[in-house]
Amino acid sequence: MLQQVNGHSSGSDAQGGGSLRKDLQKFLSGEAPLHQLDDLTKVNPVTLETVLRCLQARYAADTFYTNAGCTLVALNPFKPIPQLYSTALMREYHAAPQPQKLKPHIFTVGEQTYRNVKSLIEPVNQSIIVSGESGAGKTWTSRCLMKFYAVVAASPTSWESHKIAERIEQRILNSNPVMEAFGNACTLRNNNSSRFGKFIQLQLNRAQQMTGAAVQTYLLEKTRVACQASSERNFHIFYQICKGASTDERLQWHLPEGAAFSWLPNPERTLEEDCFEVTREAMLHLGIDNPTQNNIFQG
Repeated sequence: MLQQVNGHSSGSDAQGGGSLRKDLQKFLSGEAPLHQLDDLTKVNPVTLETVLRCLQARYAADTFYTNAGCTLVALNPFKPIPQLYSTALMREYHAAPQPQKLKPHIFTVGEQTYRNVKSLIEPVNQSIIVSGESGAGKTWTSRCLMKFYAVVAASPTSWESHKIAERIEQRILNSNPVMEAFGNACTLRNNNSSRFGKFIQLQLNRAQQMTGAAVQTYLLEKTRVACQASSERNFHIFYQICKGASTDERLQWHLPEGAAFSWLPNPERTLEEDCFEVTREAMLHLGIDNPTQNNIFQG
């Protein structure tokens, strides 16, 4: 774009734009394949197009993790890839002298934070922030991290330590169906969208072995109970109850067979998340007995 400076036009912006286009063309037509760039800081010039083209190339090559400096970018593959999260791979990253030299992975982040705790004379709390849009894979990433710590934060020689870590992991995983039933809903972008924030705290002893955990939730989208956007649904639990309750339970909870509810839009849609038995079983594992469950559902 030309600018007027003291009555004279300047073409610096136009020249700069032309230079940027040349750099962009040179980068995209370079000899090095884009899918081999495992760190977005290596992209030059850094533009929206170059970053997206790099991620697109890595996605096409089934490479779903890319570094961006100290941040890890994760792409949702939308298909199961069990070998990418195997116990053997967890141990490989845990045993590596320099895990950051391995391919980018969520296990690299998990191992680095674990080593930060171990290497300090006075242990300092470590935090991992998992953020992204609806459907990006935040819940899955959190599960992978919990599984990783359950494997590595246990004594290699103590059977009891392994059992404690596995029990803690299982308790956290058992909490997921309950939190998802009461806090997740089907939206336009995701059939199982979390409508709340979640803070998971894993507790280690001085030997860096997992001894406990706590889960806190916050910012629940309570307005969804009374108001849902077009083509979206209320929280899963309401559909689970209506589709999974027995005849006696429906009478007890005042849910007439075949009744329609204005606060329960799109009930004809059947989702994998509509399984009432999974939620009830998870509640039992968490110590919520059947009488208490009945009081919850009746309320």
